[in-house]
Amino acid sequence: MTKDVFLPCGKKETASLRAGDTVYISGTIYTARDCAHREMFALLDAEKPVPFDIKDAFIYYAGPCPAKEGNASGSCGPTTSARMEGFAPRLLDLGLGGMIGKGEMNAETIEAVRRNGAVYFAAIGGAGALYGKRIKMSELVAFPELLSEAVYRLEVERFPAVVAIDPEGNTIYDKR
Repeated sequence: MTKDVFLPCGKKETASLRAGDTVYISGTIYTARDCAHREMFALLDAEKPVPFDIKDAFIYYAGPCPAKEGNASGSCGPTTSARMEGFAPRLLDLGLGGMIGKGEMNAETIEAVRRNGAVYFAAIGGAGALYGKRIKMSELVAFPELLSEAVYRLEVERFPAVVAIDPEGNTIYDKR
């Protein structure tokens, strides 16, 4: 089934999503790769807030390339989500609505998605140019020294993805 998803959104809006659903995402997402996650965890460990409201937010595991004149962003393809498995459960427990990335996640992350009624969307690897065109606005939020791995707030329109882990913990990667 194909569905339109508007972010940010809470559990009520994601409850009907099922593993395997094709979605078109519109709204606000934040980029963060492993370097940005380490910086955010340093803030959390120091009992300081992360640079954006984590409640119901979605993190896209990506680092946007610089934009060409007239564009909001350059290429912005997903990175391997498994690199963020050590970070995802804690962020989900703090209220993160979900993540967008590439590839499967471990059992601990799947359980955290289920426990929090969150969702994990799989983006298409190798489709960075397509995703860059779906970005309508890009704004640096934090950690400029990380360059493309900094945290950016993106406004996206009809950003294609697949529900890879649904709020019930079902995944497209199940081998049952």
